[in-house]
Amino acid sequence: MKKLLIALLAFSSSAFAQEYHPLEGAWDLTVAMENRNGGVSAAPSWLEVRHSGHKTLFGHFVGDGGSSRPIAEVFFKDGHVSFKIPPQWEKEEAYLSFEGDLKDGKLSGTLVKPNGKSMAFTGVRAPSLLRTQAPVWGKPIKLLNGKDLTGWKALGPKNQWVVENGVMKSPASGANICTEQKFTDFKLHIEFRLPPGSNSGVYLRGRYEVQVEDSYGKEPYSIYLGGIYGFIDPLFQAAKPSGEWQTYDITLVGRKVSVTLNGQKVIVESNIPGITGGAMDSDEAAPGPIMIQGDHGPVEYRNIVITPVL
Repeated sequence: MKKLLIALLAFSSSAFAQEYHPLEGAWDLTVAMENRNGGVSAAPSWLEVRHSGHKTLFGHFVGDGGSSRPIAEVFFKDGHVSFKIPPQWEKEEAYLSFEGDLKDGKLSGTLVKPNGKSMAFTGVRAPSLLRTQAPVWGKPIKLLNGKDLTGWKALGPKNQWVVENGVMKSPASGANICTEQKFTDFKLHIEFRLPPGSNSGVYLRGRYEVQVEDSYGKEPYSIYLGGIYGFIDPLFQAAKPSGEWQTYDITLVGRKVSVTLNGQKVIVESNIPGITGGAMDSDEAAPGPIMIQGDHGPVEYRNIVITPVL
């Protein structure tokens, strides 16, 4: 009886084992996208694939804008991967179509957007960014001198950002702006103020957006203030009313992020899965700047201080 029980347990374990699929994991994608000048630019994108049970693959996808979108089913056969997902912010009704091939550990293929435009992409496995030692912090650096935009550069043809009385302001929607310096791991202190209904964001390494939005009175959600856009919900909503100065204290070590909003810990050592929409690039292993979103409405920032890792 004992031998029979052991045999049955062994059969049960093997029957319900879920094997790791060669497509599984996170992929950093680069898409050849048509730009506003009629040329082609490299746009970042991201894909994650997981398994459910014996047969089904599912996942998440991040395009050049918007938030992470769920993929109900990812199809894979003989090295070919495909899926379709409904539009998010696009005006068209058609689905986004993804067709690619996995060869020698890399992805390549074609994206067809809801507007019918076809774009080639390539993809490599995203790095783990695992840190095996605790960070040793250097000296704090003031990123804003309070007088002008020294140390910053606008990311658009027209710069609407100005500095007045120690405050960096975007009076209307326009270009994003980023630091000229690049960083790996760091602690960031930043203060901001929004008029009613406005929206901005702080991109860590230029790739992971910590949402800045008029969210007073809203339920905690990743696309509202305190969240990592589309990925991580804050534990609770600590927003102040619009028009008041608010404060972020953010620590990023590898993928692990902690966020304190207005003195309250709303995210505690959570892993950021991948780049968020609007990222500057998908080269996650590389250092990156602090980028601030300026294309979603008026916003003001002050007292921007970063403490980089040694």
